[in-house]
Amino acid sequence: MPASDAPPVLECRDLVRRFGERTAVDHVSFSVAAGETYGLLGPNGAGKSTTIRLVCGLLARHGGAVRLAGQPIDARHPSAKAVVGYVPQDIALYPDLSAAENLRFFGRLYGLTGATLRGRVEEVLDLVDLADRAGDAVDTFSGGMKRRLNIAAGLLHRPELLVLDEPTVGVDPQSRHAILESVARLGREGMAVLYTTHYMEEAQRLCDRVGIIDHGRLVAEGTHRELVSLVAEQDRIVLGAGGDVGRLAERLERLEGVTGASAGDGTVQVLTTDARRLLPRVLEAAELAGAEVTSVEVVQPDLEAVFLHLTGSALRE
Repeated sequence: MPASDAPPVLECRDLVRRFGERTAVDHVSFSVAAGETYGLLGPNGAGKSTTIRLVCGLLARHGGAVRLAGQPIDARHPSAKAVVGYVPQDIALYPDLSAAENLRFFGRLYGLTGATLRGRVEEVLDLVDLADRAGDAVDTFSGGMKRRLNIAAGLLHRPELLVLDEPTVGVDPQSRHAILESVARLGREGMAVLYTTHYMEEAQRLCDRVGIIDHGRLVAEGTHRELVSLVAEQDRIVLGAGGDVGRLAERLERLEGVTGASAGDGTVQVLTTDARRLLPRVLEAAELAGAEVTSVEVVQPDLEAVFLHLTGSALRE
């Protein structure tokens, strides 16, 4: 984790972006320091991808400001974009070219040539554990391998800020682990990382600080410990249930000692200060509501509980 007085590589202030009458990003502010991994955590459609496109200068802002390495991102300072390595959700690779050929192509776009380019290609292939597949065509790669190579392309020019948009969506567990390990290593080596995800466990494992975003607004940010403190050490009861789970959630929300309840796809999540004491009454309420409980889990305070507490709903897929 970076020192508290480390200068920010990225500063975002009051970012706004609208699409027609819909405000996709609503006055979002945050910063990322050198050596820090900052996570934007939220459901699909929360505004994460739009926010990072504003950060990278790929979308016009309707308000706010972005500074990268002390320079504003605007038409008068295009060189500021050179400090960013942007890795989009979509795979941006040429399938008929080999891994090394793809990287050499993108490296030349960054102005790299000769021995410098060859060295950088070897360096990033090693980082994402694909050195042994350097000569293989990308269309022979698994989805996870393509995503790792996508990250390698964003690292060729040794950016000060690496921006990763949902890099583990749809990948196998082995590739997911490799991606998370690579990102953690970059942070330890001093790179600033902006990481968007809707996976709670990734944010908890990887990020020094997390900004929780929902419906385009940053509703809270802080370290894991700081965010968990917002729920006053509440427990979470997760019920797997059949029947009308929405009706069950409404009934549970009226119980004394329950501070929040939310229905999902075959699940109900309940926030309470004392799960063990409340559990018998929760099961009784489920029976009265005509719901068939198939599983019960009691979870200590975590980011899922924070999200439920702040937004009134569980994290949406």
